[in-house]
Formats: sequence, C-alpha cells, structure tokens
Amino acid sequence: QVQLVESGGGLVQAGGSLRLSCAASGRTFVGYLMGWFRQAPGKEREFVAAIRWSNHNTYYADSAKRRFTISGDNNKKTVFLQMNGLKPEDTAVYYCAADPSARPWGQVIGQGPPNYGINYWGKGILVTVSS
Repeated sequence: QVQLVESGGGLVQAGGSLRLSCAASGRTFVGYLMGWFRQAPGKEREFVAAIRWSNHNTYYADSAKRRFTISGDNNKKTVFLQMNGLKPEDTAVYYCAADPSARPWGQVIGQGPPNYGINYWGKGILVTVSS
C-alpha cells in the first residue's frame, strides 16, 4: 500500500511561485514513476510533470515546460513541484500520483484520464492563481 500526501498549495497572484510537496509512505519506491496531475473545474484531469525514482528522468507537459520543475528526495520519499510564473489558467486541484508498474512513460500518458492507469493518488491540493 502507498500513501501520498500533498502540501504547499494556496492562493498566489499571477506571476508568483508555489512549491508543492508530496510525501510518500508505504512500499519501496525504487523504479516508481511519481507524477503531478491537475484538474480544473469542469475539465478532465491532465498531466503536469513526472519523475522516475530510479534515474530521475523527468517529463513535462508543454504547459509546464520552462515554468515548473519536478524533483525528488529519495531519502525522504518526497517529490516536489516548483511552480514559477504562475498564471490564472494554472488554477486547479493538483494531485500527486505514484505508478509502480515500470511502464514506459508513453504508455502512462496513453492510458488517458481520469486515472492514466495509475493506482495510487493523493487527495489533492488546491492551487488558486489570481489575476
């Protein structure tokens, strides 16, 4: 069993920054893919960024490139999402997810919303960006 707890959300003005954290506990995470997804009101859950624990390869949605950075602390089993240059359209509930299956990244994205074939999700945390 895997537990994921997000923190660091809140209200920020456009152009500001936030750092989300996801603390993981439970089973070992070697080889896991850890990711951030988000869901805005009335929209499907979408991918934001992901990192693979084994080699720290990272993946980003086009909307996140050059503004967001995902990183991980293996010892603390924590994944971070540094978000800079936030825009009102970044407003959403952000979810942390863990995929232990070692599937190639393309397969994860190809599975599509709502859960991309991923079994472990946090409860989500709200990020609101005011204009």
